[in-house]
Amino acid sequence: MSSPGDTPGYQNVRFDRTGQAEAFDAIGDRYDEAFPHKEGQVASAAWLVRSLPAGSRVLDLGCGTGLPTALQLTQAGLEVVGVDLSSAMIALARENVPAGEFHQADIADLGPSGPRHLGRFDAVAAFFSLLMLPRAEIPLALRTIHDLLVPRGLFALSMVEADVDDFAIPFIGSIIRVSGYLRDELREVVEGAGFEIVEESSHTYAPATVDVPPEVQVFLRCRRHT
Repeated sequence: MSSPGDTPGYQNVRFDRTGQAEAFDAIGDRYDEAFPHKEGQVASAAWLVRSLPAGSRVLDLGCGTGLPTALQLTQAGLEVVGVDLSSAMIALARENVPAGEFHQADIADLGPSGPRHLGRFDAVAAFFSLLMLPRAEIPLALRTIHDLLVPRGLFALSMVEADVDDFAIPFIGSIIRVSGYLRDELREVVEGAGFEIVEESSHTYAPATVDVPPEVQVFLRCRRHT
């Protein structure tokens, strides 16, 4: 068990990351092999590019290998800071996206009063990273993202549509725990954290590996209310 950082909302929460980072350390660049086509993710990142002036700061939360999002954003002239729990993923991201800045860090430590505060951002991208949290923690993570954004900042989120909570699944030769919501509930949770959903799309996706089943991916493009 880990102890939460000083981020508001996390003080009274004990959270369990056991095995999550280690699984992605073991997976490494096989992640990009298993998920070779990321059209929905690329489209959401393109929305950020269209909506932000050059030089804007973007946090890639759960950046993985840096592909495709951090690379796409830096190539468009945005300043990208990526964070991930996995040291192996951070190493790959630094190799794949030399123009980015990458840190091994937990979402609980990133808020304005957290021990790894990285400043404020014009936008945050969280592609399939919040699904690694138990449901009880997801609203806290969303509030942390809200507080990291400048007023009217942008937030691009993707989740897998599923009614599960901290559920263990096989994943590219490892075991990870995932959470999800049905679509209406996901909208409620996001809006309850202070975001306006301005665009939404979904994709049915079949990963290129036999131990990850087909999934429905939901992409929400949001704006902080104030």
